[in-house]
Amino acid sequence: MKYFGLIKEMIRDFLIIFASIMIIIAILRQIYAPDSSFELNTIFTILAFSFLGALTGIILYIPHSISENKMRLWVVFHFLFLEAVLISLAVILNFVYTTSGILLLALQIAVVYAIVRLLAYKSDKKEAQMINERLKTFKNEN
Repeated sequence: MKYFGLIKEMIRDFLIIFASIMIIIAILRQIYAPDSSFELNTIFTILAFSFLGALTGIILYIPHSISENKMRLWVVFHFLFLEAVLISLAVILNFVYTTSGILLLALQIAVVYAIVRLLAYKSDKKEAQMINERLKTFKNEN
């Protein structure tokens, strides 16, 4: 993958992460705290954490091809690294104070990670189908 593709994926992941977090928070606040609102500081914090989450996607950039099993291991490593970085940062910045808060944050990170991976998988699958169709067309023309 070229660097442009990596940057494109990181931007896509950033937008998916940010949108997912905002939608989840909006729904949960509507259910549990309908009178509360978003402060600008909160939105900037979510932006920063989303950017950091997308930036860690650079771990998944491997310039040479690897097996599917090794890629799965890289994805697991990326997830654990992301959890550790974001939870550590949240603790350092005093966003979470208790063990239950840390566990809830870990669960939220896992849900957003699953959403991002699922959407990326669907996008990659669609792109692979388009490439395969072009190859079939090319093969039939020759």
